[in-house]
Amino acid sequence: MSALDLAIAAGVALVAGAINSVAGGGSLILFPTLVALGLGTVAANVTNSIAQWPGYLGGVLGFRSEYAGQRGRLLRFGLVALLGGVTGSVVLLTTPTSAFDVVVPVLVLLASLLLAVQPLITRRLRRAQDAGPRRDPAWLYVALFLATVYGGYFGGALGVILVGVLGVGLHRLKLANALKSALSAVTATVTVVVFGLFGPVDWPVVAVAAPASLLGGFLGARIATRIPTTPLRVFIVAFGIAVSVYLFARI
Repeated sequence: MSALDLAIAAGVALVAGAINSVAGGGSLILFPTLVALGLGTVAANVTNSIAQWPGYLGGVLGFRSEYAGQRGRLLRFGLVALLGGVTGSVVLLTTPTSAFDVVVPVLVLLASLLLAVQPLITRRLRRAQDAGPRRDPAWLYVALFLATVYGGYFGGALGVILVGVLGVGLHRLKLANALKSALSAVTATVTVVVFGLFGPVDWPVVAVAAPASLLGGFLGARIATRIPTTPLRVFIVAFGIAVSVYLFARI
């Protein structure tokens, strides 16, 4: 890639990192940008996953005060996310690129639609929440595993899925949002290791995009309660749908 291409990738990664913390869906911005800059779909996906990893860590730092008293739950859920992330990453790297090219437009469209209905999910969860302690239901671990398998394979709008699953299982929306960042970070860490060792990663892009994503994730977590998310969500959803149409046309 040229210096201009790398600068574009870094700028978009900064925005994507912030979007992941504020509204979710940053992958829907960075992934198609990398494809437009000339990377193949699988290479763009694995490079996107590694480049955005620091942004998830920035989000965790931004929500660190919410993790008080959650050590045991973080360890249990983190182990599930570890197993799910490994499974999804291995499936991606061991199936033909042509299969991913067919599946990815559907995944982008699904991620966009999930992001579109996120406010409805959030409102329903907020009405149902309570502050009382409760035991984590068994089905929650299964749902988290399936969600993080998806995250290891593609990951677009993984945060939206995790908030929905955790919100239903825990009935504590604020905690669900914080745990979403932690579990996304675990899943992303798995993809860094697996894709870094075995995937077609574009390392120059990672070198410029990863620091930008870290800064964007931290800044996004700090300003998440201060900016309107509806216009941002509308833009991301519209952009994601347009990208899915473009990818469908390429098949």
